[in-house]
Amino acid sequence: MLKSRFLTAGAAILATALSASTALADITILAWPGEPAESAFRKVLDLYNSTEGAKNNSKASVIYFSQQGFKEKMLADVAAGSKEFDVMLTATYDVGLYAPFMTPIDDLVTEDVYKVVSKNSIETQKYEGKTYGIPTDLSLHFLYYRKDLIEQLNTDPAWKAKYEEISEKILGKKLSPKPADQWDWDDFIASALFFTKSINPDSPTRYGTVLQMKNLLYNIMLWQGTVASNGGNWRDKDGNITVDSPAFKRGLEIYKIITDNEATPGDSSTYEYGEANSVFGAGQVAFMLQWNAAVPEFNDATKYPTVAGKLGLSHEPAGSEGPKTHFHSLGLGINKNTAKLDEAKAFLSWLATAEPMKLYAKEGGSPPLAEGLMAEIAGDRPEMLLMGEHAAKYGFVMDGATSAKAMGIYTNMAENFTGYWTGEIEQDEAIANVVADMKKAFAQ
Repeated sequence: MLKSRFLTAGAAILATALSASTALADITILAWPGEPAESAFRKVLDLYNSTEGAKNNSKASVIYFSQQGFKEKMLADVAAGSKEFDVMLTATYDVGLYAPFMTPIDDLVTEDVYKVVSKNSIETQKYEGKTYGIPTDLSLHFLYYRKDLIEQLNTDPAWKAKYEEISEKILGKKLSPKPADQWDWDDFIASALFFTKSINPDSPTRYGTVLQMKNLLYNIMLWQGTVASNGGNWRDKDGNITVDSPAFKRGLEIYKIITDNEATPGDSSTYEYGEANSVFGAGQVAFMLQWNAAVPEFNDATKYPTVAGKLGLSHEPAGSEGPKTHFHSLGLGINKNTAKLDEAKAFLSWLATAEPMKLYAKEGGSPPLAEGLMAEIAGDRPEMLLMGEHAAKYGFVMDGATSAKAMGIYTNMAENFTGYWTGEIEQDEAIANVVADMKKAFAQ
């Protein structure tokens, strides 16, 4: 009997040891801050911790840095060998910068993954043929507008006459109102002028639009659709810098005309995503350019009752080359310094399955779902179909914008172009500064 008890106890100890050896450790994820994606991702982690994580005795937690300086801090941490986080953010525009500090995950990208996540979005997470991230969000830009106001502009004779008068007086050409999905950049400017109360006392809004002009690289991404739609690019096919061009000058002037005529709030040089949403959501402006992530917020009547039910979405205004939108994907990859490689891979493999991705979409994230899953969630998120269409038809990536130098170039553009819009430097000087920086970055 005593021997039997020892054997039983020994078997229990062995079973416990075997179980512990196969259990996964806890992992920490560094994710991009900002609503609604932040709340949505927390719910995805709750699902993991209560299902797959619980099964493997593993728990995932998330940490967030401030958006301001996020990428710089992350780079400094991984370059210094930090193990503070096991899974880290990656993005189309900086995958080349972070690749040396990440572990490729091509072994995780199976045919089953392509049934969940669109193949072209996986391509945006590659650098020199290797995959570094599972894409979690597709980011591009919509023209957000108040359907009630734009409809009245196109049907009210008095409004139409005033619009024509204002456009001729300020822009030197008599323009007639159009539906938002037919706008070019002149229509964008003229509409901003019309809906500005200091120009048109009968305007129902204080300003026509809200421009995001804070000295911040993401604001340049938002702005550069003005350039691409007019045929502009960072470099030509031979690698020559092409920023000193009519397309870049036109893009800069679009914002400058609106700013000089006070058709955007006076403190717009301090604005980014959140401030623009607040202004549009409060009904102070008639339309704006904004990242696609904001759509769920404006369809929520508890957050923005002034806009909910009246939100219109379209592609950006057209230039000489038609409408264009910057687009990229955000994703999650593996910190090369992690001591928990198996655990990190297990989490990413789970993340790239249907249940967590659909939950993330329903809660406000913007995952680039494969066509079948996209149709499943379209009832809850109708703009998701529009995202896929716009990325395919109008999406662009500037030449050189996935290189290791891209973040620095965007930052330099933000500094100089914001300086031009606020009147601190002349346009020629701003462009010359950017060109000089790009030549240095690309060693020309």
